Amino acid sequence: MNMVDSREFAVRWAAAISNTLLANLTREKLEQLLGGYVERLLTGDVDDARRVGRSMVANDFISSATLEVTLAHLGEHTPITPAQLGALASGYADGLRNRTLDQQELSRTAAMNATRRAENAVRASEAKFRAIFQSSAFPIVVVNLDGSVVDVNEAAETMLSYQRDELLGMTARDLAHPDDRAALREIGQRLVHSELDHVRVEKRMIRSDGETIQTHMAISLVREDDESPPYFVTMIENMNEMRALQTQLVRQSLNDMQTGLPNRAQFLGWLEGAVGTKGPETLALVQVDVDGFRGVNDAFGHEVGNRVLMQVAGHLRAVFEGVGKVARIGEDEFGVLIKDPRDVAGVVALVEEFARRLEEPTWIGANGVGVTCSAGVVAGAARGGDAADLLRAADVTVGWAKRDGKAQWALYDRERDRRDKESYALAASIPGALEEGQFRVDYLPLRSLVDGRVLALEAKIVWDHPVHGVLCPDTFVEQSSGNGMIVRLVHWALEEACGHAARWCAELGEKAPVLTVDLPLRLCQEPELVAVVARVLEQTGLPASHLRFELAERVPSLLTDERLEELTILAERGTGLVLDQVNGGNVGVDRLRLLPLSGVKFTGSVVHGLAEGANRVEESASVTLLRWASILRVPLYADGVRTQVEADRLAELGVTGGQGPHFGSVLTAAEVTDLLLT
Repeated sequence: MNMVDSREFAVRWAAAISNTLLANLTREKLEQLLGGYVERLLTGDVDDARRVGRSMVANDFISSATLEVTLAHLGEHTPITPAQLGALASGYADGLRNRTLDQQELSRTAAMNATRRAENAVRASEAKFRAIFQSSAFPIVVVNLDGSVVDVNEAAETMLSYQRDELLGMTARDLAHPDDRAALREIGQRLVHSELDHVRVEKRMIRSDGETIQTHMAISLVREDDESPPYFVTMIENMNEMRALQTQLVRQSLNDMQTGLPNRAQFLGWLEGAVGTKGPETLALVQVDVDGFRGVNDAFGHEVGNRVLMQVAGHLRAVFEGVGKVARIGEDEFGVLIKDPRDVAGVVALVEEFARRLEEPTWIGANGVGVTCSAGVVAGAARGGDAADLLRAADVTVGWAKRDGKAQWALYDRERDRRDKESYALAASIPGALEEGQFRVDYLPLRSLVDGRVLALEAKIVWDHPVHGVLCPDTFVEQSSGNGMIVRLVHWALEEACGHAARWCAELGEKAPVLTVDLPLRLCQEPELVAVVARVLEQTGLPASHLRFELAERVPSLLTDERLEELTILAERGTGLVLDQVNGGNVGVDRLRLLPLSGVKFTGSVVHGLAEGANRVEESASVTLLRWASILRVPLYADGVRTQVEADRLAELGVTGGQGPHFGSVLTAAEVTDLLLT
């Protein structure tokens, strides 16, 4: 963990607890202090965590809210273990107890001084002592050397559940636990016969109802100056209450206060135990994410969102009770750990039962609010595994379920995970590859179905990877869309391709083929798209009429009216728009009417349905769709043309140009130059 990381954790911690502090610290001083704590927690063990807890009390972090927020924040946002959190809470309780006892010691000294002044001076001093004695929140018992109780305060009466008169007729032996009487008598003798004047011990006492109280005693021997017989003053702290507080603090650090479920820190502890040498042979981990939870919060408010989460938690408890352990591991995420499941099918059946229960809405006034959940299931051997890897696998799997349509479950697939990781790694390394010149733009000719002329050149981004070799766009474009790198990549490709096309246009003039570039959905959503295209055309000198953008079939239906207007502006400035990858699905005619298209390109079954020997149903569908497309009164193109038969049939049905195996493969820029200029 480097200094920057610990500094960031300290800043977040300071922000979380600043409103709970009673100490008067500047923000800079607070962050500096917490930075030291973070370093000790991240690099140390439970003893270091315990020392941090004590240090917090020493620096006046004495509000219970401060500790509660600290434990919750560290458990959620740092890799600190549950054992360290428990040690921090224990150290905090120790520090708070010592601070209290120090204050008690001051009270004891004040009491003794007040007693001396009362006996040597005036009755007013006696009144002051009595005020301290009676008002103390801690029980105080005064005992003679023979063990007789001579005085008690109100707090002692309450703790021991005796009346004052009853206590004054008892001895210290009567109040001590039978197993501790001999030890207390020995302590008293040691004080009398040594120079010690006080000692602190943990011993048990007995209430009037027989209940045992674990206490911390500060026993002092008071020797008067006037040769009066000495006596013992014992200040008592009820450790049952302190330990109950400590238990409560630890429980709060390991549980979600809203749903009552264990939290992520405790869930990680379960996982670490499950993958240990004494864990089960197999396990199943289920991660459940609430779909569209932010929309519920935005529409109905956080109170309704909390009620929905409570409903989800309740259904999980009901379905997995007795089978697995349920926890809330994120804002809208839950985890279930099942040890030694009978089979994966049984786990999936439980997940489906949970999904069925979610069909019942939560009624908020007149609104029946409901949610769906996506779930990822990871099953396999337990012992020797890694808790963090299991959680990551579950998170990846629930991501698949969400990408595949939400409101469903997915089963972890190691091979798919491996492929995804490779794809993510490729997408993340695009900036470096661009700087090293690993990318190039190749071109797929689109030829006239009448005379074979090159009508257009479709730009294809190719990655000459030093390890994986030559990669086609299908390998990296999808993941680069997910992480935003597609924007930078397509900007580069647009500049590169327009530069090539401008040189061909300069040589051939209007006879030069048109350049076509795929425009992904992410680029269509760019607010500066028109400005970017205008800048590239100006820099390269390519006329707008020689540039066409191809939009995938589904893109128009996903665009807002504002983004459609941006595309319209491009078309009005001369850039063509072609609807690409039309395969006979829902073309979205209502959105097409809003776009000034300059062409439609068909692919897949529409083209192959015209092959020799094709299924008559498929052939009929292809013919019908192509005849319908002629109504649009724009040029029609075909991709993936494999044979001359397909090309001839397409031409008969009004298709202008085609590309695919029948017309040749992609060409480098140099090969295109040779093709066009020789």
